[in-house]
Amino acid sequence: MATERKDPATGRLTTGHEWNGIEELETPIPRVVIFFLTVTTLFAIGYWILMPAWPLGVTYTKGLLGIDQRAVVTKQVEDAAATRAAWTGRIAEASLADIAADPDLMNHVRETGRTLFIDNCAACHGTRGTGGPGFPNLAAKAWLWGGEPDTIAETIRIGINATNEETRVSQMMAFGRDGVLDDVQVRAVAAYVRSLSDLPMGASDKALVEDGKQVFADNCVACHGEDGHGSTDVGAPNLTDATWIYGSDAQTVYTTIYSGRQGHMPHWEGRLSPVDIKILALYVGTLGEAAR
Repeated sequence: MATERKDPATGRLTTGHEWNGIEELETPIPRVVIFFLTVTTLFAIGYWILMPAWPLGVTYTKGLLGIDQRAVVTKQVEDAAATRAAWTGRIAEASLADIAADPDLMNHVRETGRTLFIDNCAACHGTRGTGGPGFPNLAAKAWLWGGEPDTIAETIRIGINATNEETRVSQMMAFGRDGVLDDVQVRAVAAYVRSLSDLPMGASDKALVEDGKQVFADNCVACHGEDGHGSTDVGAPNLTDATWIYGSDAQTVYTTIYSGRQGHMPHWEGRLSPVDIKILALYVGTLGEAAR
């Protein structure tokens, strides 16, 4: 049996336990530990008495203070809804033009619209609306279907190439794959299209521009117009500006003409309320303002 004895070096009692010649000293628990254990125990007891704490089957102890976090949160949500209803009601009744002319409402649009945009649109268009390969840059104002608030709202509502019965429909033909143009013609019209934006190109491509102009006149003007400025009636992009959905390099433009393109934007009718669609349309119209 282990027995206590004094450690000759420190003069303190040992516990009588020994490991490989090392004896364990009888060391008391530090007072600071006892202090904090006492404080936390008293705090816990006080909390159990004052606050909701212990489950009791289908209910729980309510506490002497009667604080109910569910009721607090419910009240906060109701207050927020009442505050929101004050200005969302005005947005619901006003036209988009009237809302855009009201600085107070537009402050709400910018704040709430950013949240709506990030939650629903940023996955494709980016948090700042600058888009990416295959997704339009909304901050550049290079609108495919028009940039008026009513037009943007309609695009959001019905989508593009979506399942909505009223959806906007747009498609770039696969001129090369479907045999409408041969490879030489595709390369020529690609060079001409790139020349409309004054993009740098080599001598071989420059030599194709004149032939490409004729190919463009024969096959592309119906959608993009004789000057290449596009048409919001059919969602055809402007080929003369610096904004390109898929890219402006020679290979990408060739691929677009050869294989065609058909973008897709889901319709948000039924997923967003009419008020949210209004807010989102107006917010989209503000993208890029800070940059300009």
